[in-house]
Amino acid sequence: MTAKSTSPTCCPSSGSSSSCRVEAVVSVDDRGQMVLPKELREKAGIRAGDKLAAITWEKDGTICCISLMKTDNLTSMVRDILGPLMKDLV
Repeated sequence: MTAKSTSPTCCPSSGSSSSCRVEAVVSVDDRGQMVLPKELREKAGIRAGDKLAAITWEKDGTICCISLMKTDNLTSMVRDILGPLMKDLV
């Protein structure tokens, strides 16, 4: 594959420091449950009881990428983005 490839991708790119890579492969059981490998949980700082938000990207009407983010991080991101906007409205 060359740098000019037109191969479709749905990994968001937000600059040269971001990367999209396969960290682990997980299986889904009959109940729809999956286990994140211990090494990945440790690297991401995910502990028992943590809440994760599932964030999806769609391409041509089909979800092609699912990302997990700690809700604590998501909450602070939303606050950082919406806080100044709400302050201007009030």
